[in-house]
Order: sequence, then structure tokens, then C-alpha cells
Amino acid sequence: MHQNTQLLFKKHALGYFKPGLRILEIGPNAQPSNFQEIVKDSSLTWHTLDLSFRNDIPLTYKTSDENVFPIETGSYDIVLSSSVIEHVRKIWRWMPELARVVRPGGHVITISPVSWEYHEDPVDCWRIYPEGMKALCEDAGLKVLTCEWEALGIERLRKIGGSVQLWQKLAGLLNLLHWKLRLPCEAAFDLMTIAQKP
Repeated sequence: MHQNTQLLFKKHALGYFKPGLRILEIGPNAQPSNFQEIVKDSSLTWHTLDLSFRNDIPLTYKTSDENVFPIETGSYDIVLSSSVIEHVRKIWRWMPELARVVRPGGHVITISPVSWEYHEDPVDCWRIYPEGMKALCEDAGLKVLTCEWEALGIERLRKIGGSVQLWQKLAGLLNLLHWKLRLPCEAAFDLMTIAQKP
């Protein structure tokens, strides 16, 4: 998990993780996941789901179809995914499945890369901006509460002077140059979306 993902999670999502909730994390990076380590609440029931070919991390659920989860409707208070949606072939079918397994009043939280380079795992299909994510959530019956793309790592540059928009544009140009030269990106832009099931 890169730094911008952690910063976005702490800024926008951490407050939603209340004691006693049931969490489903899709595509965890470890056991326990980095998000579990950030939340640090043993009263949470934290379950995980990924594709069945993943054998490196113990999972609560495995599925052979990325759009069908072997989970009862309304089972979780929060459904969380980070750096997953870009690897889903049919996101218009995947988002309703997230909405299905979250309970009414619960939240779907996704973090997805905007400026990250192409990376197959096993495929890489999408980069989504706020309006696209809002459309996906709305079609899935979710109410969007937060949908922001940010590079929080560039906040430190504001002290030098200039607007955030200027620094975002400059960081975007630097990212493009780095990508063309096959160098690591200096500022990762990610999309943080928090949506609620009515």
C-alpha cells in the first residue's frame, strides 16, 4: 500500500470504523491487512474476500467470479476495497455486488489509483475519475458521500507557495514524465469514494 492510500484512508474513511462493526475487505494485501493495522480495533469483525487463485493470504471468502460474492445480502456494515476496481473487468456488475452485501445504512469505501502506471494483476482495466465513480455508485443504488481525487503527499509543497491546483498540475506533468521514462511516480493521485446504501 502506498503512502497516498494510507493518507486518504486516514483523512476520509477512518472515522467510519466504529466499535463492533462487521467489515468486508476485498483484495487484502496481507493478513492482517494494512487497513486493519491502521484501524486497530479488535471489536470489529473483519472478513476478507478475493479471487480463488489467491493462495498467498488466508481469506474468509474465495470466489472464482469477480462479480459474484458467496455472501448473504446485507451482511456487512462496511465493504472496503483499495487498488482493486482497476483490476475488475466489468465494474458495472461489480459495484452492485458491493452494494448488495452491505447492509442498509452501511458504507462502501473504495480507493483507486488515478495516476498509477499500468499493472496487471491479472489484468488492469480502468482509471476512474469522480464523475465516473459517482455514476457507478448511483447505478448501484448507493448515495455518494465523498468522492475526491487527491495526492496528499503534495500538501507539503504548499508551504513553498502557490495553489494546490498548480501543484497538482505540476505533479501530474511530473508523473507523466516519470511514467514515460519508466521511473516511479513522485506523487500518486488516488480516488477516495465513500458511498452509503439507503
